[in-house]
Amino acid sequence: MAARGRRHAPRRRSRSAVALRWIGALVLLAIAAAYVQPLRAYREASADVAAREARVERLAAANADLERRIEEAGTTAFVEREARRLGLVKPGERLFIVTGIGERKRDRPGS
Repeated sequence: MAARGRRHAPRRRSRSAVALRWIGALVLLAIAAAYVQPLRAYREASADVAAREARVERLAAANADLERRIEEAGTTAFVEREARRLGLVKPGERLFIVTGIGERKRDRPGS
């Protein structure tokens, strides 16, 4: 029963144990700080890759449109349409220029 009444004095940490804990915390902070720059560079690089991929997709769509226009440009219908747009006529045809169509449509109440 005598053992029950005895109390042990609280243990005091030695200075070396406290110093080791501070050194361990500082090492962990240094490791965490070392990861910041590579992570930031990775995020910037992945954003740059995404932007470049989007640009490649836009350029591929523009390229497909240009390819389609090149194929269309070789047809006789395209050549004739462009010639008419420039005001050219086929031999034996007469050119009539009609003006004021847009104004007339605006003045009409039913249009």
